[in-house]
Amino acid sequence: MTMHFDRRPTGRMYPEQRRARLGLLAAGAALVVVLSGPAFAQTRAETLRYVTGAVVNTLDPTTPGSTREAFAVSLSTYDRLVSFGRKQLNGKWVFDLDNIRGELAERFEVSADRQKITFHLRKDATFHDGTPVTAEDVKWSLDRAVSAKSLASAQLLTGSLTSPDQFKIIDTHTVEVTLPKPDKLALPNLATVYPVIFNSKLVKSKATADDPWGQNWTKENTAGSGAYTIESFKPGEQVILRRNEAWKRGPGNAQAHFKRLINQTVPEAATRANLVERGDADIVIDLQATDAASLEGKGKLKVISTPQYNAITFISFNNQIPPFDNADVRKAIAYALPYEDMFKAALFGRGAPLYGATWAAGAPTGTFPIPQPLKLDLAKAKEHLTKAGFPNGFATSFSFNVGQAGTAEPMSALIKESLAKIGIAVDIQKLPDAQMSTLINEKKLPFFTEGIVAWLPSMDYFYRNFYIGNIRWNYSSLNDPQITDMAQAARFEPDAAKYEEFGRKLNTRHFELMPQIPLWQPSQDAVMAPSLEGYTYQFHRQVDFRDVSRK
Repeated sequence: MTMHFDRRPTGRMYPEQRRARLGLLAAGAALVVVLSGPAFAQTRAETLRYVTGAVVNTLDPTTPGSTREAFAVSLSTYDRLVSFGRKQLNGKWVFDLDNIRGELAERFEVSADRQKITFHLRKDATFHDGTPVTAEDVKWSLDRAVSAKSLASAQLLTGSLTSPDQFKIIDTHTVEVTLPKPDKLALPNLATVYPVIFNSKLVKSKATADDPWGQNWTKENTAGSGAYTIESFKPGEQVILRRNEAWKRGPGNAQAHFKRLINQTVPEAATRANLVERGDADIVIDLQATDAASLEGKGKLKVISTPQYNAITFISFNNQIPPFDNADVRKAIAYALPYEDMFKAALFGRGAPLYGATWAAGAPTGTFPIPQPLKLDLAKAKEHLTKAGFPNGFATSFSFNVGQAGTAEPMSALIKESLAKIGIAVDIQKLPDAQMSTLINEKKLPFFTEGIVAWLPSMDYFYRNFYIGNIRWNYSSLNDPQITDMAQAARFEPDAAKYEEFGRKLNTRHFELMPQIPLWQPSQDAVMAPSLEGYTYQFHRQVDFRDVSRK
C-alpha cells in the first residue's frame, strides 16, 4: 500500500457499530441520556456535540484498521510538526495542499536544493502532562512512523520518508529532515494524520520487548500535546474530550473554542438527522443526501455542501479481462451512460460532475481529476461497439458494494437500462463488502463502481497510486508504459510549467485509453447548528474540531 485510501461507504455497519446500536439506541433515546450526564458541567455554548454513524476504535491513528473518526480525534489530541492551511474553493473553505503552516514547528526552512527541511520547534510547547516538547520527541516519533508496523510508513513513503537516518537532532528545539531527492510531497506528508508527535519518554515507559514502540498502550491512551485531552473513551461508542488550557496554537495563538467535545456513535442516519434538527447534536457530516437536502430545504440549520475535491466516484473496467481489454468497448460504455440522470438519482445533484466538458485539443489542464468530454451519445457508443467487434453487444455483470446501495443502486438501474439500448445485457450484482473487497484484490471484477480518496490530491499522486502497478488500488489493472513513465517523472519535476504539461499529457492519455470513467466528486454535507462557524473540509473528510467555534 502506497497511500491512504478510504473506500468505506456511508451506511455500512461495522461490528463496533452493531454493539453501539445495542448499547446506545435500544429505545432511540440513549444519546440524550448520555448527553445530559456529567459532561454537561460546562455550559451548553461551551460544549460541541458531534454525532457520527461510524466509530472511534482507537486513540492512536497509526493503528491498522483505524477509522476516519479516530483520525479526527487524533487531530485534536496530538500535534504534528506542520498542518495544512485553508483556502476558498467555489465559496467553501477547504484544506490547502500548497499552504503548509507550522504547528509544533514555530517555523521551518527548505534548503535551496530542496533536500533538507529544518524545523524550529516552539519553545513553549508542552505535552499534556506538562513535559516540554523537544527534538528528541520529534526524532523518536518520526522514527516510529517509518519503522513500526503501522499505517504510517506506507503513507510517508509517498513523500520519500522511509528511514530513521533521515531525521536528525540539531539541538533541543531543532530537527533536520533529509530527502534522497527533492520530493514535493515530503512536507505535505508531515501534515497528514500519521506523523503525530508523541511524548517519547511516556510511551517508552509503556513499551515492552514484544511491543518496543508502545503501540498496545497508545491504542487506548494518549501521549500528545494537542488542543484536547481525553476525558473518557468507550471504543465504538463515545469519546469525551476536554480542552487543553495550555494549548494556544489556533489562529492568532488562540485556544480551541470549545471547552468540551462529545463524539457519539449513532448508527442510524435518520436518528442523526433528527438529533441535529432538534438541537440535541450540533454537527453531523455523514447523513444521507436525501436527509441533508431535506434539512437544507427547511432553512433552520446551516448546511455547508462541499464537493470532495480529493475524492472521485468512478466506473471501472478491468482492462485485462475481455471484452474490457478493448478500449473501444470501454469507450462505447462511456458514451452510453445517462450521466445527468445518474447524478440526480444517486446524489440528488449534490457534488461536482466530472462529465459534460468540452476539450478543444487534448486535456485543457494538468490537474486531476478534471471533467471529461463525455455525454450520452448512443450513436457514438454503437460506433465504438461495432469497431470493437461487438455490433450486437454482449452480456456482463456490474458490481457494487452493498454499503453503497443508497447511491449505487439507482445508478446501476439506469446503467442497465441505457446499456441495453446498445445491446449490452447487464446483470447487477450487489456484493457484501468482504466479498467485493476480495474480488477487487484478486482482480476478478470485470465492471464495477467504486470511490477513491487521496489525502494529497496532486496530479502525479493520483496517477501513481491508481494507475500503476499490480496493486489493489489500480482498480482498472492498467498497464500502460506511457502513463507509468510520465507519472513517475512528474513526481520529481520541480518546474511548474513542465509539471503542468505532464498532467495535460497524462489526462489526454487517460481519455484515449478510458481505463475508468470518472463520474463525480460527491459533496460532503456538513449539517450544523446556525451558531457554528469555521467549518473547513479537511483532507481526511472529518471535522477538525479545532476549526469550529460558536458565535
